[in-house]
Amino acid sequence: MSIETIIQKATIEAVKTLYGAEVTENQVQVQNTRKEVSGDITIVVFPFLRLSRKSPELTAEDLGTYLVEKVDMVDSYSVIKGFLNLEISRNYWLDILMESYTYDNFGIAEPGDDSKLVMVEYSSPNTNKPLHLGHIRNNLLGYSISEIVKANGNKVVKTNIVNDRGIHICKSMYAWQQWGNGETPESSSMKGDHLVGKYYVEFDKHYKAEIAELVEKGTSKEDAENQAPSIIAARELLRKWEAKDEATIELWKKMNSWVYSGFDVTYKTLGVDFDKIYYESDTYIVGRDEVLRGLAEKIFYQKEDNSVWADLSGDGLDQKILLRSDGTSVYMTQDIGTAKMRFNDYTIDKMVYVVGNEQNYHFQVLANLLDKLGYSWGKDLYHFSYGMVELPSGKMKSREGTVVDADDLVEGMITVARDMSAELGKLDSLTGKEAEDTFRMIALGALKYFILKVDPRKNMMFNPEESIDFNGNTGPFIQYTYARIKSVLRKAAEKDIVINEKIAVQDISAKEKELLKRISLFPAAVQEAGVNYSPAIIANYCYELVKEFNQFYHDHFILGEADADIMNFRLVLATSVGKVIQKGMNLLGIEMPERM
Repeated sequence: MSIETIIQKATIEAVKTLYGAEVTENQVQVQNTRKEVSGDITIVVFPFLRLSRKSPELTAEDLGTYLVEKVDMVDSYSVIKGFLNLEISRNYWLDILMESYTYDNFGIAEPGDDSKLVMVEYSSPNTNKPLHLGHIRNNLLGYSISEIVKANGNKVVKTNIVNDRGIHICKSMYAWQQWGNGETPESSSMKGDHLVGKYYVEFDKHYKAEIAELVEKGTSKEDAENQAPSIIAARELLRKWEAKDEATIELWKKMNSWVYSGFDVTYKTLGVDFDKIYYESDTYIVGRDEVLRGLAEKIFYQKEDNSVWADLSGDGLDQKILLRSDGTSVYMTQDIGTAKMRFNDYTIDKMVYVVGNEQNYHFQVLANLLDKLGYSWGKDLYHFSYGMVELPSGKMKSREGTVVDADDLVEGMITVARDMSAELGKLDSLTGKEAEDTFRMIALGALKYFILKVDPRKNMMFNPEESIDFNGNTGPFIQYTYARIKSVLRKAAEKDIVINEKIAVQDISAKEKELLKRISLFPAAVQEAGVNYSPAIIANYCYELVKEFNQFYHDHFILGEADADIMNFRLVLATSVGKVIQKGMNLLGIEMPERM
């Protein structure tokens, strides 16, 4: 239980005892005391004045006297107008220090037999293109949310749905048939996902030229988009695929296998993984059967062209197509099937979809359709809707080939990390392999932190140059501070200094106490991040902890301290800070280098 929660509950009891009144947790405002004021925790007493019928100062005196008497951790208090400032005991802070120092899972809740099972879906790539910057934000958010949910004592299944069928892959297939000349990843020395993406762009180039030619001949743009030979050919490939045409299926399998090999490399580089992968080519069949059941049970209706629709206007939504007139499925059909398969495969207590905010309406419709089909869990699906990531040059478009490729971005950031480290001379003492591993950690730490420190529900602008900086609110700054702590501990070991868990100091300086306060907030930060599905809370907690440590490090000697008891205390303190930084950054999927 955090110190704020303890004080909050004690204040509720104090108000009840002193004034015979009930107050809620929301009415008890507990906050950190301002640095220019004496104290650690401040209670705002104004909400209690109508109950005490006293002045703010006298009400604060009542509460302060009660809390000093009844709560062991409260040593003393002071009153400034309507604010009660509590001084927390030295023993409490030392208990926090020893808990964080000795307990490997400080701040992390372990799943138990009765823990809830949460499934988190993220990534959801199409097999017609490589992963790009938008996918990076999705994957990093999904992975981090999974780790944070797990750290809150839940069991977690990380899952992915691969959109491996549909008109998008048929476009790449057709373009490869027409203009590929048998090119393969091996013959071209291209990653498979890049090769298939190349032909998706090639399709769009020819398709646009065909539309322009038809329009020039007098065809309307809308008709031209439907009559262009390329789109007709791609739709025919889709029809053949759903009819299980052998040659079409063989080509589809071959090109998808290229893509999967490419994806695996990118996922490994990003450090994300999955416990279960579903494929649309399987789930759409289950979804189509569900839609046909809904049609038979008159939940859905059929138009004259044989397309199947859901009328959701009574629920404030719209008409939604579920099967096209030729019988082929849409994304919604697949998502219905995927949801059913998942709940059949796992006893899920919570299903979280990590998908961009452009799909808000889609998930409203999905929940509604599943509910209409009789699935009690339909309305409980949670869409974690995050904002888009953009570049200074604007939005990205896959079909036009203007995306920022994930592999290229990571490689470019490693190069920047290498150049900046060489310029600053930070890694001169490392071997070649150690240095390259560290460049990779710095680059990925910069990328992940820059993306995850932003409120996930907001759109963000990604600037690679800003993300790799050894100063300010960046991943490398936090990594460098961690490496500094590890350096201090190595030097202590080299001097044969043995760290003693028994703390013998009598006084704690203001800077040391501020650092202990920051450590004490870690469990609450993990809980808050879990409630809000927000890695940004963890990221910014780590930054504030690191800032506090650097101020402490600037003002205090550690190994240079003459008093052995104080030096030992500060070594324990530095070790605890390092452990908490590492735990917090690990929740973001960020590795911490031992040397920088």
